[in-house]
Formats: sequence, C-alpha cells, structure tokens
Amino acid sequence: MNYTNLGKTGEKVSTISLGTWAFGGPGTIGKNIPVGWSNQKEDDSKKVLFSAADKGINHWDTADVYGDGKSELIIGTVWGEIKREDIFLATKVGWDMGGFDHYYHPILMKKNIERSLSNMKTDYIDLLYLHHCNFGKNGEYFSEAINIINTFKEQGKVRFLGISDWSCKKIMHFINRAAFDVVQPYRNVMDSSYSSTGLKDFILDNDLGVCFFSPIKHGLLTGKYLTPPIFEKGDHRANIKEFFDQNILDKIIINKKKMEERFSYHSHPVMHGLIGALLSDSPTGCVLLGQRDLHQLDIALTLGEALSSEDANWVRNIYQIIG
Repeated sequence: MNYTNLGKTGEKVSTISLGTWAFGGPGTIGKNIPVGWSNQKEDDSKKVLFSAADKGINHWDTADVYGDGKSELIIGTVWGEIKREDIFLATKVGWDMGGFDHYYHPILMKKNIERSLSNMKTDYIDLLYLHHCNFGKNGEYFSEAINIINTFKEQGKVRFLGISDWSCKKIMHFINRAAFDVVQPYRNVMDSSYSSTGLKDFILDNDLGVCFFSPIKHGLLTGKYLTPPIFEKGDHRANIKEFFDQNILDKIIINKKKMEERFSYHSHPVMHGLIGALLSDSPTGCVLLGQRDLHQLDIALTLGEALSSEDANWVRNIYQIIG
C-alpha cells in the first residue's frame, strides 16, 4: 500500500482510502429521491473494515447521512478488534435537515456531531467535513458552522476541519474564509474542474490535504456496463443520466480496451489508469474508493501509484471527450 502525507495535517494516510457511502445501503429522501446504494450486505461491510485495517488502508471516510447513520454505526462495531488510533477516521455533517430550516442550523449541527461520535463509538473524529457549500442564500450560516466545529476541536472531539462539495467552484468561494485542513472535491477523469477553477493550485500553494470522491464515477468508468442497467429502489445511480446513454456506454467500453492495452503490465489496468491519473498531480492527495466486498478490496490493494504526467494526460484526454 502506498501512503501520502495529507498536507499540513501531518497525517500519513493510504493513497487508496476507504469510502463507505455504500455501507449505508439503499435510501430515499423527499419524494422518493434515491440517495443510497442497493445490494449491500452488512456482513460484507464489516469484513471489508477488518481486512482493510489488516492490509494497511488506514483512512476511512463516512458521513452521518449514509443510511441515516448506518455506515457510522457499522464502523462503531469494530474497535474491539481494531485499535481506534490506527485509523484516520473522517465523517461529515450538513445533509440532515432534521426538521430545522437549514442544514447547518447550529442546534442541529451540535446534535448531529455528537450523534456521529456516539454512532462510531469514538471519543474523537480525526477529520470532520462540512458536507456541502450551501450555507444559505448569502452564506449566512458559514461562520457559525465554523465556530461550532472549532468548539468541538477545542474540546478534543475533532482534530481537523474539512470542506466538501460536488462543485469545485463552490468550494473555491469558501476555501479562504476558514483554516481548512483538507478538501474533498468530486473528481474523476470524465468530470473535473479541479484545475480550471483554481482549486488544485490553492491546495498546492497552501499545503492542504485533498481526498477525491467518486473517482470512477460510481463504477460507470470501469466499462462493465454494456447496456443501461436497472438499479433497485434507493440506489442513487438511477439519477445519473450517463448510465442510461448507450452512446456514452459504448465510448467507455472503447476506452476500456485502450486502457487495457496501454497498462497491460498491471493486473487491473483500467482501475490503475483511472485512479493513477488523479494522483499524478496531487502530492498531498488520496482517492476515496468504495470497496463494497472483499473482491473490491483486493483490487483496491493493487492501486495507489501515481501515473507519469504523460500517462495521466493521455487518460484524461480519452475520457474528457466523452459526452
């Protein structure tokens, strides 16, 4: 397993880190809008956690809303056999409105952070993210949200502060307004504004850690989907239009063959290319890769090496012309 220093945190984390969104299982919000992952077995989730720790994947990422706390609760069951201090544990706050008028209502934030600590059966959270950048029409909830997390830091319940969003542009609007330690942006070789928005340069210039989420676009970029799939109720992938565009699926299959030829030396050439391209320009970065069972974990263990600039540019070029 390869490791990186997560920026100014000084923490050494596995470049392939464990994303546990799927551990929450399927779920819906509002008018049955799917927000989870179908066909996830709790037993598989636990096996992944134990094996990940044993194999050196020491950075786990979750959120309070994954399965309405189910992902956090599963993590909370392992500390009898895994030393808590051996895992760099991250969670998020901000997507549960809980009957209040805003996601970042101060009372709700305090309640939900305490709930995360209880769910995961831990006295402290290594890295706590603001889960999105919707801080009110005029950003009026931002300062108080930062103050609340700083209070938890002063109490020793939170170590580092992070910010996350699907939009790098939104992150850039707030990134210099607080002393963030780590940034978690959406990034894969098909969808990326990481460089064009200035976020990449800001992270490098300020020695921030960066953790990329959805690095394989929820599995789409692997090329395993030959035709539009059918997802069960509660699976968020049902809302991602690219899964149902045969033209895009065909182009991804063509790219899969190109990747297998270029990286034939690797046991998992497509994954090696998709992940390695993200690590190539991010010396303080890691990739949050969902690992739903031991088979996916075994694949993850072969990854984590950055591509050369030449190879990384080649990979980005063949995927960014899709769509």
